Amino acid sequence: MKKRIAIITGASGGIGRAFTRLMLSEDIDEIWAIARSKEKLLVLQADFGAKVIAISKDLAHSAGLDALSGRLKAEAPVVAYLINNAGIAQMGDSKDFPAEVIETSVFINCCTPAVLCSMCIPYMERGSRILNISSVASFQPLPNLNLYAASKVFLRSYSRSLHWELKPLGITSTAVCPGWVDTELLKKEVNGKRIKFPGIVSPKKVAAKALRDAKKGRDMSVCTLFAKWEHLMAKLIPQRLYMGLWVLVSKPYR
Repeated sequence: MKKRIAIITGASGGIGRAFTRLMLSEDIDEIWAIARSKEKLLVLQADFGAKVIAISKDLAHSAGLDALSGRLKAEAPVVAYLINNAGIAQMGDSKDFPAEVIETSVFINCCTPAVLCSMCIPYMERGSRILNISSVASFQPLPNLNLYAASKVFLRSYSRSLHWELKPLGITSTAVCPGWVDTELLKKEVNGKRIKFPGIVSPKKVAAKALRDAKKGRDMSVCTLFAKWEHLMAKLIPQRLYMGLWVLVSKPYR
Protein backbone atom coordinates (compact mmCIF):
# COMPACT_ATOMS: atom_id res chain seq x y z
CA MET A 1 0.00 0.00 0.00
CA LYS A 2 1.39 3.39 -1.00
CA LYS A 3 2.18 5.86 1.74
CA ARG A 4 0.14 9.06 1.88
CA ILE A 5 2.00 12.34 2.21
CA ALA A 6 1.42 16.06 2.58
CA ILE A 7 3.89 18.43 0.94
CA ILE A 8 4.20 21.85 2.56
CA THR A 9 6.52 24.56 1.24
CA GLY A 10 7.65 27.38 3.49
CA ALA A 11 6.92 24.96 6.31
CA SER A 12 9.36 26.22 8.93
CA GLY A 13 7.30 29.15 10.21
CA GLY A 14 4.08 31.14 10.04
CA ILE A 15 1.26 29.67 7.97
CA GLY A 16 3.44 26.73 6.88
CA ARG A 17 4.10 25.72 10.46
CA ALA A 18 0.38 26.04 11.26
CA PHE A 19 -0.47 23.73 8.37
CA THR A 20 2.16 21.25 9.54
CA ARG A 21 0.44 21.05 12.91
CA LEU A 22 -2.95 20.50 11.25
CA MET A 23 -1.60 17.72 9.05
CA LEU A 24 -0.74 15.69 12.15
CA SER A 25 -4.46 15.03 12.56
CA GLU A 26 -5.01 14.01 8.93
CA ASP A 27 -4.77 10.54 7.38
CA ILE A 28 -1.13 11.13 6.45
CA ASP A 29 1.93 8.91 6.83
CA GLU A 30 4.54 11.61 6.22
CA ILE A 31 4.66 15.39 6.07
CA TRP A 32 7.31 16.58 3.65
CA ALA A 33 8.21 19.92 5.22
CA ILE A 34 10.20 22.05 2.78
CA ALA A 35 12.10 25.25 3.57
CA ARG A 36 15.53 26.76 3.05
CA SER A 37 16.63 26.71 6.69
CA LYS A 38 17.70 23.24 7.80
CA GLU A 39 17.97 24.44 11.40
CA LYS A 40 14.36 25.65 11.50
CA LEU A 41 13.16 22.44 9.89
CA LEU A 42 14.92 20.39 12.56
CA VAL A 43 13.14 22.47 15.21
CA LEU A 44 9.86 21.76 13.42
CA GLN A 45 10.66 18.05 13.39
CA ALA A 46 11.55 18.09 17.07
CA ASP A 47 8.30 19.87 17.91
CA PHE A 48 5.97 17.70 15.82
CA GLY A 49 7.64 14.29 15.67
CA ALA A 50 8.99 11.74 13.24
CA LYS A 51 6.06 12.09 10.85
CA VAL A 52 7.70 15.34 9.72
CA ILE A 53 10.33 14.76 7.02
CA ALA A 54 12.67 17.77 6.90
CA ILE A 55 13.63 18.69 3.32
CA SER A 56 15.97 21.66 3.05
CA LYS A 57 15.61 23.04 -0.49
CA ASP A 58 15.64 26.49 -2.07
CA LEU A 59 12.58 26.52 -4.31
CA ALA A 60 13.56 29.86 -5.84
CA HIS A 61 15.64 27.88 -8.34
CA SER A 62 14.82 25.00 -10.66
CA ALA A 63 17.46 22.77 -9.00
CA GLY A 64 15.35 22.55 -5.84
CA LEU A 65 12.27 21.61 -7.85
CA ASP A 66 14.21 19.01 -9.83
CA ALA A 67 15.42 17.38 -6.61
CA LEU A 68 11.87 17.15 -5.28
CA SER A 69 10.67 15.68 -8.58
CA GLY A 70 13.35 13.00 -8.33
CA ARG A 71 12.26 12.12 -4.81
CA LEU A 72 8.64 11.78 -5.88
CA LYS A 73 9.60 9.47 -8.74
CA ALA A 74 11.76 7.34 -6.45
CA GLU A 75 9.17 6.95 -3.67
CA ALA A 76 5.93 7.21 -5.71
CA PRO A 77 3.67 8.19 -2.78
CA VAL A 78 0.08 9.36 -2.85
CA VAL A 79 0.12 13.13 -2.48
CA ALA A 80 -2.93 13.78 -0.31
CA TYR A 81 -2.12 17.45 0.24
CA LEU A 82 0.04 19.98 -1.58
CA ILE A 83 0.28 23.26 0.31
CA ASN A 84 2.20 25.94 -1.59
CA ASN A 85 3.04 28.45 1.11
CA ALA A 86 6.56 29.57 0.15
CA GLY A 87 6.70 33.15 -1.10
CA ILE A 88 8.41 36.50 -0.73
CA ALA A 89 7.20 40.10 -0.59
CA GLN A 90 8.97 43.29 -1.56
CA MET A 91 7.72 46.71 -0.46
CA GLY A 92 8.89 49.70 -2.50
CA ASP A 93 8.94 51.17 -5.99
CA SER A 94 9.30 48.56 -8.72
CA LYS A 95 11.87 50.71 -10.54
CA ASP A 96 14.22 50.34 -7.58
CA PHE A 97 14.32 46.53 -7.63
CA PRO A 98 17.33 44.89 -9.28
CA ALA A 99 16.61 42.29 -11.94
CA GLU A 100 17.61 39.45 -9.62
CA VAL A 101 15.00 40.44 -7.04
CA ILE A 102 12.28 40.63 -9.68
CA GLU A 103 13.21 37.27 -11.18
CA THR A 104 13.36 35.56 -7.79
CA SER A 105 10.03 37.03 -6.66
CA VAL A 106 8.19 35.98 -9.80
CA PHE A 107 9.80 32.54 -9.79
CA ILE A 108 8.96 31.59 -6.21
CA ASN A 109 5.55 33.31 -6.09
CA CYS A 110 4.34 32.11 -9.51
CA CYS A 111 6.54 29.51 -11.19
CA THR A 112 7.27 27.38 -8.14
CA PRO A 113 3.64 26.70 -7.09
CA ALA A 114 2.54 26.11 -10.69
CA VAL A 115 5.40 23.67 -11.32
CA LEU A 116 4.74 21.87 -8.03
CA CYS A 117 1.06 21.47 -8.90
CA SER A 118 1.95 19.99 -12.28
CA MET A 119 4.57 17.78 -10.63
CA CYS A 120 2.29 16.45 -7.88
CA ILE A 121 -1.03 15.96 -9.69
CA PRO A 122 0.07 12.63 -11.25
CA TYR A 123 0.61 11.35 -7.68
CA MET A 124 -2.80 12.52 -6.45
CA GLU A 125 -6.05 10.61 -6.18
CA ARG A 126 -9.71 11.46 -5.68
CA GLY A 127 -9.94 13.48 -2.47
CA SER A 128 -6.45 14.98 -2.74
CA ARG A 129 -6.25 18.71 -2.13
CA ILE A 130 -4.11 21.61 -3.31
CA LEU A 131 -3.94 24.82 -1.27
CA ASN A 132 -2.06 27.76 -2.77
CA ILE A 133 -1.40 30.71 -0.47
CA SER A 134 -2.36 33.86 -2.34
CA SER A 135 -3.39 37.09 -0.57
CA VAL A 136 -6.02 39.82 -0.33
CA ALA A 137 -3.34 41.81 -2.16
CA SER A 138 -4.49 39.92 -5.26
CA PHE A 139 -7.87 41.67 -5.30
CA GLN A 140 -6.57 44.98 -6.69
CA PRO A 141 -3.37 46.67 -7.97
CA LEU A 142 -1.21 47.94 -5.09
CA PRO A 143 1.46 50.57 -5.79
CA ASN A 144 4.62 50.07 -3.69
CA LEU A 145 3.62 46.43 -3.23
CA ASN A 146 3.26 45.97 -6.96
CA LEU A 147 5.44 42.94 -7.60
CA TYR A 148 3.97 40.93 -4.73
CA ALA A 149 0.34 41.87 -5.43
CA ALA A 150 0.66 41.13 -9.14
CA SER A 151 2.22 37.74 -8.48
CA LYS A 152 -0.61 36.87 -6.10
CA VAL A 153 -3.15 37.75 -8.80
CA PHE A 154 -1.56 35.04 -10.92
CA LEU A 155 -1.67 32.50 -8.10
CA ARG A 156 -5.32 33.21 -7.24
CA SER A 157 -6.45 33.00 -10.86
CA TYR A 158 -4.33 29.92 -11.55
CA SER A 159 -5.61 28.11 -8.44
CA ARG A 160 -9.28 28.76 -9.13
CA SER A 161 -9.00 27.74 -12.78
CA LEU A 162 -7.07 24.62 -11.78
CA HIS A 163 -9.91 23.71 -9.42
CA TRP A 164 -12.30 23.47 -12.37
CA GLU A 165 -9.80 21.57 -14.50
CA LEU A 166 -9.37 18.96 -11.76
CA LYS A 167 -13.05 18.50 -10.92
CA PRO A 168 -13.40 15.36 -13.08
CA LEU A 169 -10.55 13.81 -11.05
CA GLY A 170 -12.10 14.65 -7.69
CA ILE A 171 -9.11 16.84 -6.73
CA THR A 172 -9.66 20.32 -5.28
CA SER A 173 -7.55 23.46 -5.64
CA THR A 174 -8.10 26.36 -3.24
CA ALA A 175 -6.66 29.87 -3.42
CA VAL A 176 -6.08 31.01 0.17
CA CYS A 177 -6.33 34.80 0.46
CA PRO A 178 -5.49 36.13 3.93
CA GLY A 179 -4.89 39.74 4.88
CA TRP A 180 -2.13 40.78 7.29
CA VAL A 181 -0.82 37.65 9.02
CA ASP A 182 1.05 37.83 12.33
CA THR A 183 4.36 36.19 11.40
CA GLU A 184 8.00 36.96 12.10
CA LEU A 185 8.34 38.28 8.55
CA LEU A 186 5.92 41.14 9.18
CA LYS A 187 7.76 44.32 10.10
CA LYS A 188 6.25 45.41 13.43
CA GLU A 189 8.16 48.66 14.00
CA VAL A 190 9.47 51.55 11.89
CA ASN A 191 11.88 54.03 13.50
CA GLY A 192 10.99 52.63 16.90
CA LYS A 193 7.26 53.15 16.43
CA ARG A 194 4.84 50.25 16.68
CA ILE A 195 2.85 49.68 13.48
CA LYS A 196 -0.81 48.73 13.59
CA PHE A 197 -2.06 46.27 11.00
CA PRO A 198 -5.85 46.35 10.64
CA GLY A 199 -7.48 42.95 10.68
CA ILE A 200 -4.24 41.12 11.50
CA VAL A 201 -4.81 37.40 11.98
CA SER A 202 -2.85 34.47 13.36
CA PRO A 203 -1.33 31.84 11.04
CA LYS A 204 -3.28 29.19 12.97
CA LYS A 205 -6.60 30.80 12.10
CA VAL A 206 -5.69 31.22 8.42
CA ALA A 207 -4.62 27.59 8.09
CA ALA A 208 -7.65 26.20 9.92
CA LYS A 209 -10.11 28.22 7.81
CA ALA A 210 -8.30 27.27 4.61
CA LEU A 211 -8.38 23.56 5.43
CA ARG A 212 -12.10 23.72 6.23
CA ASP A 213 -12.82 25.50 2.95
CA ALA A 214 -10.69 23.04 0.96
CA LYS A 215 -12.60 20.11 2.47
CA LYS A 216 -15.86 21.81 1.45
CA GLY A 217 -14.59 21.95 -2.13
CA ARG A 218 -14.27 25.73 -2.29
CA ASP A 219 -11.92 27.28 -4.82
CA MET A 220 -11.12 30.29 -2.62
CA SER A 221 -10.70 30.87 1.11
CA VAL A 222 -10.88 34.36 2.62
CA CYS A 223 -10.21 34.47 6.35
CA THR A 224 -11.79 37.06 8.71
CA LEU A 225 -14.57 39.59 8.17
CA PHE A 226 -11.98 42.32 7.56
CA ALA A 227 -10.46 40.42 4.63
CA LYS A 228 -13.94 39.73 3.24
CA TRP A 229 -14.71 43.44 3.53
CA GLU A 230 -11.53 44.22 1.57
CA HIS A 231 -12.62 41.74 -1.09
CA LEU A 232 -16.02 43.45 -1.35
CA MET A 233 -14.50 46.95 -1.50
CA ALA A 234 -12.15 45.85 -4.28
CA LYS A 235 -15.25 44.96 -6.31
CA LEU A 236 -17.17 48.15 -5.53
CA ILE A 237 -14.51 50.88 -5.54
CA PRO A 238 -12.89 51.93 -8.85
CA GLN A 239 -9.35 50.60 -8.96
CA ARG A 240 -7.84 54.04 -9.55
CA LEU A 241 -9.45 55.31 -6.35
CA TYR A 242 -8.47 52.16 -4.44
CA MET A 243 -4.83 52.58 -5.48
CA GLY A 244 -4.85 56.20 -4.31
CA LEU A 245 -6.29 55.20 -0.94
CA TRP A 246 -3.72 52.41 -0.60
CA VAL A 247 -0.83 54.82 -1.24
CA LEU A 248 -2.09 56.96 1.65
CA VAL A 249 -2.78 54.23 4.21
CA SER A 250 0.34 52.20 3.41
CA LYS A 251 2.84 54.96 4.22
CA PRO A 252 3.55 53.58 7.74
CA TYR A 253 4.55 50.22 6.25
CA ARG A 254 7.17 51.59 3.86
